[in-house]
Amino acid sequence: MDMNLLAVLGILTLFLFMFLRMPISFTMFIVGFIGLIVAVSPKAAFNVLSADLWNQFSSYSLSVIPLYILMGEIVFRTGITEKMFESAYKWVGHFRGGMASTTILASAGFASICGSNSATAATMGTMALPELEKYKYDKALSTGSIATGGTLGIIIPPSTVLIVLALQMEVSVKELFVASIIPGIFLTLLLIATVVYLCVKSPTLGPASEKSSMKERLLSLVGVIPVAGLFVFVIGGLFFGFFTPTESGAFGAFGAFVISIVMGKMTKANFLEAMTGTLRSSAMVLMLVVGAMVFGRFLTVTRLPYTVAEWVTNLPVAPIFVLIAILIVYVIGGSIMDALGFLIISIPIFYPTVIALGYDPIWFAVLLCVVTSMGAITPPVGVNIFVVQGLTKETPITTVFKGASYFLVAYVAFIALLITFPQIILFLI
Repeated sequence: MDMNLLAVLGILTLFLFMFLRMPISFTMFIVGFIGLIVAVSPKAAFNVLSADLWNQFSSYSLSVIPLYILMGEIVFRTGITEKMFESAYKWVGHFRGGMASTTILASAGFASICGSNSATAATMGTMALPELEKYKYDKALSTGSIATGGTLGIIIPPSTVLIVLALQMEVSVKELFVASIIPGIFLTLLLIATVVYLCVKSPTLGPASEKSSMKERLLSLVGVIPVAGLFVFVIGGLFFGFFTPTESGAFGAFGAFVISIVMGKMTKANFLEAMTGTLRSSAMVLMLVVGAMVFGRFLTVTRLPYTVAEWVTNLPVAPIFVLIAILIVYVIGGSIMDALGFLIISIPIFYPTVIALGYDPIWFAVLLCVVTSMGAITPPVGVNIFVVQGLTKETPITTVFKGASYFLVAYVAFIALLITFPQIILFLI
């Protein structure tokens, strides 16, 4: 059988299993393993399992994943994230649309210790929805700001998605984390600016709440300083080379544990929930890595990615048009499934093409995170939209989509800026 045809059949089978709701990790593993048997031999397929899997799981760098997940779980389970929301509200709540801006600002703060789109949206939605309803915010704006704020979860470091991308692309985790800092801040400000513009234009969308005194604002920072200090310590230490990504994850998890004890938030129940959540999330991510590794080996054997890269580079069109076509695929993919899952499936296919076109891998990785995040609020199946609608079942799904659509212009403009001025991403590395 022709190898390229075999690869295409494998990809089609992969999506068929996914639409049948088989877990993505198992789907990639099964299709990749059977594909290796057909393409090479049963012995080669079992060699991948015995040798490559051992090398993957014995990799020191892989331990960074559960460490960062543990840090986020401890901060989340102990309720420290509520302090971030309260502080953001004290500072910007009195502006028009201030509560929606608070939601986005707090989402950015939670994203700095979480690393998941859907988890950020669910956490912020639980805290913000009652307050947004209390101040009679427009349903579309309130739900849209929560869903969109959640998309910051995989962009702002430390992000599990960036770690997995670094492993798949064989680039530096440190460089990816550092490169995503400015885009994360920039995008947060753009989303807040969108809220301000909408509420100035139509004041009924988001009325202002009461103004807090300067004393109340400053006191609100007391609950935020420990988490902010932890983030600065972890990312700052990584940036200045004081420790490796794995060491920074260890410091982050230990720091979160100490902070939760000092603040009196750590209980036996919280600790067990954090450990259970860490084990569950880590197992999911690591199984995705294993499935991606086996599926990637299958695609490498068939040489489909390199065939596609060679074909694309010989097209009589400018590389930018090829890049835009690839990004459109990622927007669609991000709207259908979770960002991490789609990125893991697609990287082996598109990454060789992008590198053959001469683009920087760090720039491309961060750009992919932004584009796929936009997919989480894009019709027809934006993941974050359904997460938020699940928290407020009386709100029609069309209303949540409408609210998220307010922010798509900011997203598209931001992506255009990243393409036009790649130094926004590459400035710090």
